Amino acid sequence: MKRKLFFILSCLIFTAVFPCQAAKGKAQHVVMIGIDGWGAYSVPKASIPHIKEVMQKGCYTLKKRSVLPSSSAVNWASMFNGAGPEIHGYTEWGSRTPEIPSMVTNEHGIFPTIYSVLREAKPNAETGCMYEWEGIKYLVDTLAITHYAQAIGYDKQPDLLCSMAETYIMDKKPTFLAVCFDQLDHTGHHDGHDTPAYYQKLEELDTYVGRIVEAIKKAGIYDDTIIILTADHGGIKKGHGGKTLQEMEIPFIIAGKNVKQYGEFKECMMQFDTASTIAYIFGLKQPQAWIGRPMKQVFK
Repeated sequence: MKRKLFFILSCLIFTAVFPCQAAKGKAQHVVMIGIDGWGAYSVPKASIPHIKEVMQKGCYTLKKRSVLPSSSAVNWASMFNGAGPEIHGYTEWGSRTPEIPSMVTNEHGIFPTIYSVLREAKPNAETGCMYEWEGIKYLVDTLAITHYAQAIGYDKQPDLLCSMAETYIMDKKPTFLAVCFDQLDHTGHHDGHDTPAYYQKLEELDTYVGRIVEAIKKAGIYDDTIIILTADHGGIKKGHGGKTLQEMEIPFIIAGKNVKQYGEFKECMMQFDTASTIAYIFGLKQPQAWIGRPMKQVFK
């Protein structure tokens, strides 16, 4: 009995003196490229060599599902917030503030995003968010981000956002950067999804993916970076927001340090699992309010 008590006491003392360390991360850098309106149905049909190279070097699913409604703000919010609209409160295409009060808020009065969770754990981390659609900035907690910027006038300079991302990556070597392209969604609304114009725009965006990957290499951080390619929603005809798989199924592609190279994974994935997967990469504890699950099976 005395030995047992001594053992328990020793364990308690050891735990107090040597507290548990934070989970070890999988990589030092994550660059996520999000393409608004990118339906998973388009991937096998499109000539997108740079995107498919990332697929070949890592893992992917073409069955990741958006939350409902399958439209922009509600899904970008879910992607960054690790939860669905019932919890974070953003429920509409153009939500700027939650239509339903968020179940919890952080010190900035905003539902905890991957940016605020990362900032809390790593206060000195360089983080960035760059986008074409202004609505993104209302969903990511800009107070927790080192640098955020909108590419204004991309109709006249389509590669503006790409150029901004290249410069930022090479200058700052960010811990986490999200680059959010809006052009494919515009093409889907104007010309239609799954049309020649749609694939032409997707092929153009593929060249920007290639340039961003090359910038990561030039920055000297490629070997310690995980690249994620994904989308908020797909589309059908000239719209989205409904319940068809063309609108709801979106790609999730991941490659880089400590990511397995085995192609398609079969596990179910939802939009809010994106934030949880990024948190897992950085060894972060996700907030209790998040319902996302990290895709642990894709990692070594």
